[in-house]
Amino acid sequence: MSSTSSGPSGVFPWSLAANLLVACVLVLAALLLLPLHGDAWWLAAPRPRRWWLAGITLLAWLVVSALFLRRNRIAEVAAAEGEAPLLVCWASQTGFARELAERSAALLRDSGTAVRVVPLEAVDADLLAGTRRALFVASTTGEGDPPDHAIAFLRSTMAHAPALDLDYALLALGDRSYSDFCAFGRQLDEWLRACGARPLYDRVEVDNADQAALRHWQYELGRIGGMDELPDWTPPAYAPWILQSRSCLNPGSPGAPVFDLALQPADGALPEWQAGDVVEIGPRHLPAQVQALLDRLGLDGTQPVERAGVREPLAQALSRLQLPAADTVSGLAPQSLVDALAPLPHREYSIASVPGEGCLRLLVRRMAHPDGRPGLGSGWLCEGVAPGQAIDLRLRANPGFRPPPFDRPLILVGNGTGIAGLRAHLQARVAAGARGNWLLFGERSPDHDRYYDADLQRWQAEGWLDRVDLAWSRGPEPAYVQHRLRAAAHLLREWVDRGAAILVCGNATGMAPAVDAVLAEVLGEERRDALRAEGRYRRDVY
Repeated sequence: MSSTSSGPSGVFPWSLAANLLVACVLVLAALLLLPLHGDAWWLAAPRPRRWWLAGITLLAWLVVSALFLRRNRIAEVAAAEGEAPLLVCWASQTGFARELAERSAALLRDSGTAVRVVPLEAVDADLLAGTRRALFVASTTGEGDPPDHAIAFLRSTMAHAPALDLDYALLALGDRSYSDFCAFGRQLDEWLRACGARPLYDRVEVDNADQAALRHWQYELGRIGGMDELPDWTPPAYAPWILQSRSCLNPGSPGAPVFDLALQPADGALPEWQAGDVVEIGPRHLPAQVQALLDRLGLDGTQPVERAGVREPLAQALSRLQLPAADTVSGLAPQSLVDALAPLPHREYSIASVPGEGCLRLLVRRMAHPDGRPGLGSGWLCEGVAPGQAIDLRLRANPGFRPPPFDRPLILVGNGTGIAGLRAHLQARVAAGARGNWLLFGERSPDHDRYYDADLQRWQAEGWLDRVDLAWSRGPEPAYVQHRLRAAAHLLREWVDRGAAILVCGNATGMAPAVDAVLAEVLGEERRDALRAEGRYRRDVY
């Protein structure tokens, strides 16, 4: 068991005392060894340049140490002021789940988040009742059983249903070759929901240490910790895709501009994917950002460097790396600069098309930082890359949002750019001849934010869409998509009685919880949870 927590204000930090004691022992040992040096320590006096190098090394060590101590101090102050640490719980049979839990905790600590890591058997109802945020990393063993050390938690704590005021995320590890894939992780997830805990995002399931699923978990951790440029544990194996076209779908909107992008692989035929799948994009800095750093460092961006075995111009290499403050890398040679920088993290986007349409389509909202700088991924896709140029892209399967059987009716609920994933599902159903589709969609303005409106009108006119309910938060009668769903409660019950599945795609902090609450209100919590367990209620939220 390992943990990081802070004591109340005024309590002496014993970890600091231990470090000071070790330092004193090392100094004492050096003094005791000093008499053994009867001769000169050096055959010749050190050159002045070496004194300077030693001084710079010492200064760098002091700066790094100060930053490390400051980060830990932020977490200690937060805990001292009454903020409960984020709880990271692990249940591991082979040690892999524990390793992932500790790596997750380390990432959050780097953001200044106070974290406590514990094995699941050390968790009880009282600890959960005093916790406001938690991560669970749980593996499954045997025939759907928890790891051995977590059996006590299953039999004691999970035997009851305490009321929990808890936001959580859950990473479930398993092997799809077994019939009870991720059974314990799923059981833990359902128990937490039944106790009133609120998922920060839907459960992430990992099949045999699948790196794409682990990158998705890390991507969500970055959101929890407020970290925009978190290096991937394992960078995706990108392939080059060519941007065919890009068009703004909402000119004049009160919200940020939204663009439809069409892409083709640079080499070979269009690969296969399914509705609900996503892409991982390798973003780049805008050329102006790279040039600003080069100007401050006095470097030539055309000078060749080597990165990942590829020789390319310095400016091109820097566009894919996390750019530092100029004063921290001043004086480095171009190759040393590239070697010292970490790659940019990937960004994820829902696919808005199916392969039968002949291209891969994305719907991207151009986001911006408070200071006006464009978002890392959206800035590159919406204005950095020009049609005809290449984008680093990797397809990622998303089993939790794959299409339900085409003989079932389908209710699709979403808002904003979440319409991308829903459009792909509708297109797949049209191609399969599956009728019985109902779309509920919400955005800001009825005059500007009608994404893919021509497709929706055509499908409705041809009978593929039985019903379309639109909600506009800034229209003549402001409403959100959950209001439209509640107003059609009798129809919702009727469709579910006929075997309908429900897919939700869009905002995780506003729309998705509100829709979930309406489903519980209209259908009852037990029936809503049964739909989720049957795979008839699925979400892809961000």
